[in-house]
Amino acid sequence: MRHRPQLSDRRAMVELQLRARGIDDERVLAAMERVPRELFVPPAVRLHAYEDAALPIGSDQTISQPYMVARICAELRLRGHEKVLDVGTGSGYQAAVLAELAREVHSIERIPELAAAARDALAEAGYGGRVHVVEGDGSLGLPGEAPFDAINVAAACGREALGALEAQLAPGGRLVAPVEDGEQRLVVARRTDAGVALTELERVRFVPLVSSRG
Repeated sequence: MRHRPQLSDRRAMVELQLRARGIDDERVLAAMERVPRELFVPPAVRLHAYEDAALPIGSDQTISQPYMVARICAELRLRGHEKVLDVGTGSGYQAAVLAELAREVHSIERIPELAAAARDALAEAGYGGRVHVVEGDGSLGLPGEAPFDAINVAAACGREALGALEAQLAPGGRLVAPVEDGEQRLVVARRTDAGVALTELERVRFVPLVSSRG
């Protein structure tokens, strides 16, 4: 029988899945080592929490593989003072990692059951007072809380939704999202004095961002 996930599993994940694949931001690596990923997956798959894979969390949604969580956090380049928007709370795991890296995290989830489960998991893991989970349409962001220094989008979106979220970036802010345009690619959007600069990264596969606007 496999043992229950332990700190040694998190350390192995950091070394073998993250550092070995090019994640070299030491703050991100330390955050990934601190957050107990097993608390953010259903009991039925808890023994697989530190495998290099996305895992089902119910409602046809998944928790992203550890590498992708770390890659997104590294691309956001957080240093501890930032206000962050997390679009697509899902399990709450990415929000917990972001809370280790930033000052304030607001996370939005459209599925009430997932939002409730994420709140419970975040509280159990010690992040209940550091992550604010709200139910709503992630494609709209949270205008009442904007601007944000960083925005993570955990579902594939089109250019229209990306533009609406970019508008909520503070000057110098960064947004990371999988963008669907025939294929999905991870994109970094950075707000500059001249507008928003886009950089395309690797191909990815995320669930689609569902919007009330269709």
